Amino acid sequence: MPARALNFRRILILSAGWLFIVLGVLGLFLPFLQGILFLMIGLYLLSLESARARLLRRRLRVRYPGLAAKFDEAKHWAERHWNRLRRRRE
Repeated sequence: MPARALNFRRILILSAGWLFIVLGVLGLFLPFLQGILFLMIGLYLLSLESARARLLRRRLRVRYPGLAAKFDEAKHWAERHWNRLRRRRE
């Protein structure tokens, strides 16, 4: 990939990650948003591009193994569906 495309991808991932973090914080106070879910998605997206977020995600996995198992399950579900969508476009 060209450097310009990689920079655009990085900016897009970081922006989406922070958007989900903000939605997660709002969701902690608003009953119609799933705050924890949005926080987990945001942290995952940020950990793709940020070493600090990656370290935080590792620490949370050790501290909350039950939540880590649910996170892994959701990640595999999302990857399966994403791959199915990609195959349809080809």
